[in-house]
Amino acid sequence: MNFHFCPLCGDNLTTRQIDGKARRCCASDGCDFVHWDNPTPVVAMLVEHEGDIILARNKTWPQGMLSIQTGFLESGESPERCALREVSEELGLTGESATFIGYYAFHEQNQLILAFHVRCNGDIQLGDELAEYKRIPPEKLKPWNFGAGLAVRDWLSKQGLLAL
Repeated sequence: MNFHFCPLCGDNLTTRQIDGKARRCCASDGCDFVHWDNPTPVVAMLVEHEGDIILARNKTWPQGMLSIQTGFLESGESPERCALREVSEELGLTGESATFIGYYAFHEQNQLILAFHVRCNGDIQLGDELAEYKRIPPEKLKPWNFGAGLAVRDWLSKQGLLAL
């Protein structure tokens, strides 16, 4: 996010070196606001349903672009609870368990991805954000080299389906 004005006092922001990095800071002498631009925590869910992995396409993405599901961690919510909530909201499924896969820096979006494998049951019903989904047998799933694709890689490796 590129702030131009201080959210505390409304004065202009300026750039200063703090802790060896250029940071957006309030120009007012009486205000010590610093925009730290910390990464946003995002939870990714590698959803397993009836033995398959579910990939989905967000309505804003181009045709053919599919991924595991992701969602923003809400204030006061545990990452595991977020994973189960997002699976319910996006796919209409009930998560049986959420097992941690790993964490991944996604610098392009200034996010920290916390990835979980979620075994689910129920009937798939796409939420408002998704356009389509595809079922992939785990042995045919292919990871990609950024973002949530790194969690797919690590999960496949743990299953003995991919040599690292």
